[in-house]
Amino acid sequence: MTRLYVHPLAVRVWHWINALGFVALIVTGVQIRYVDLINWMTFATAVSVHNAVGWVLIGNYFVWLLFYVFTDRIRVYHPDLNPARQWRDSLRQLAYYGYGIFKGAANPHRPAVLRKFNPVQGVIYQLVMMLLVPLQFYTGVLLWDLDRFAGSVEFFGGVRVVANVHVLLFVFFVAFILVHPYLASLGHSPSAHFRAMITGHEEIEDEADAQGATPLAASVTARQPAGHSPGA
Repeated sequence: MTRLYVHPLAVRVWHWINALGFVALIVTGVQIRYVDLINWMTFATAVSVHNAVGWVLIGNYFVWLLFYVFTDRIRVYHPDLNPARQWRDSLRQLAYYGYGIFKGAANPHRPAVLRKFNPVQGVIYQLVMMLLVPLQFYTGVLLWDLDRFAGSVEFFGGVRVVANVHVLLFVFFVAFILVHPYLASLGHSPSAHFRAMITGHEEIEDEADAQGATPLAASVTARQPAGHSPGA
């Protein structure tokens, strides 16, 4: 095994605050949305917690943004500037996810300090962090004070449109939260990537070990080389 320091402390702190915060937003959001069906907490408490956690995560997002913009770490999100190679490597990664992983094939992505995401992850995380997360926060702020932001709400088609966008993104992030731990468990051991988001060090299997992997269906230990980083 080779140990590679790919998750700086600032990223790890951001990641866990973000993860816990999004879980809190999901729980309180469900209570707010389905107040007649669910009674986890009072409606007023759910709204207060939802708003408070939302503002914390907005601040946390700007910490993430400033860290990546003003360091060379922003390169982890950059796609390959050669479109043909980006497309080819993405197809290889998708083939691995859909077929190769169940046959014990080696992960085609070999992580590096500034290339911790595979080609598919890089594109998805960039879309999520640069578009979907800001849009979720923006619609949340509009719904937080409809009177103050009445002009913006009307510009985007009214409160129903803004609320529906917010809820659709909520559904996406619920799915993301559910799938994310599964993908994070696909390291050389189920806990490898989770430990990495605590220590900062990814354990990378050597080439010989990767080539000798056994089929996933036959052995739960046939977890693949790092490339499913558990956090942005």
